[in-house]
Amino acid sequence: MSAPKDPVDAIVEQWAAVRPDLDTAAMEVFGRVFRLSRTMGDRMEKAYARYGISRGEFDVLATLRRSDAPYTLPPRQLSATLMLTTGGMTGRLDRLERAGLLRRSPDPHDRRGLQVTLTDEGLRLIDEAVAAGLAVQTAALSALDGEQAAQLADLLRPLLAATAS
Repeated sequence: MSAPKDPVDAIVEQWAAVRPDLDTAAMEVFGRVFRLSRTMGDRMEKAYARYGISRGEFDVLATLRRSDAPYTLPPRQLSATLMLTTGGMTGRLDRLERAGLLRRSPDPHDRRGLQVTLTDEGLRLIDEAVAAGLAVQTAALSALDGEQAAQLADLLRPLLAATAS
């Protein structure tokens, strides 16, 4: 049984009617990827908003959490990991520090540097927020069975690698 038609099918059919010479296979894939990304991005934003943070702020807290105890990284490493400019990172760090979720302190190994550390409240919040976000993602992924989900992940990996540079 095939899935019901979606808005991307309608767009592809319209292009086929007016430009039958075009190969729209890429449009079928990326149109769905873009729409899925936007929809899931909105859902994730809503899930994190319950914790008083945005998706971007979640990313900062989650990066610190994944670094393991003592949950500390230099701002430059955070910027590189999240592909943010230093200005963009500074704004996020300012908001999260004001909220008491992280603290900035001098780097004991580099007197010109800083380090960013999750606070106890930041650790508690990110542990709750990541579970809430995964629940949203898992619910959406339930449209596929386990084998399909694994196959989709495997198919997207080389595509991401090919377009990441």
